[in-house]
Amino acid sequence: MDLPDNIIKDSYLSVSAPAEGLFKDNGSRFISLAYPVESEEEVKDIVAELKKKYHDARHHCYAYRLGYLGDKFRANDDGEPSGSAGRPILGQIDSRGLSDTLVVVVRYFGGIKLGIPGLIRAYKTSTADALDKAGSVGKIAGKWFNVNFGYEEMNKVMKVLKDMDLKQKDQDFGTTCSLKSWVRLSQVEDFLKRLSGISGLIVEDIQ
Repeated sequence: MDLPDNIIKDSYLSVSAPAEGLFKDNGSRFISLAYPVESEEEVKDIVAELKKKYHDARHHCYAYRLGYLGDKFRANDDGEPSGSAGRPILGQIDSRGLSDTLVVVVRYFGGIKLGIPGLIRAYKTSTADALDKAGSVGKIAGKWFNVNFGYEEMNKVMKVLKDMDLKQKDQDFGTTCSLKSWVRLSQVEDFLKRLSGISGLIVEDIQ
């Protein structure tokens, strides 16, 4: 269901921990490995490491979806017939409503061709096994802001952060003060509105 334009979607699901699944068919083994990830660089590193670890496997197929909107994704067949591996893997990620999730399926060929329907079933089933074992966890999307203000405005700034129960780091309280605060996306407008009434304050979006 689509959300109204004035409602910001900032909560989503990812896998809670790495997990391994397995499917066997006519001598072929499909080892599935699910991971929580947050960037394409992380995906590349994991896939490269698994290709080294399972260097004697015939195929290393994978799919991922990233971001709180799930708008970054890829499905890779790694030499299997087009659409028979990466898309079934991605389909299992999507059917669970997951993002920030990578699944790699390593195939050891057993000598008997499975045909495209057989491959789709194998990659789908092995992926489902890994994702079922991994479980899911809720995530919240947000931004870090750098907040700079005069010492005399400290109480006003800290009251906003306390009232909104916002996470902070890198506090520096001197003649001039600064800190970083993490704000979930659905609270950004309220956060900026509350701070706008404080004189001499500078807020910078750093993420």
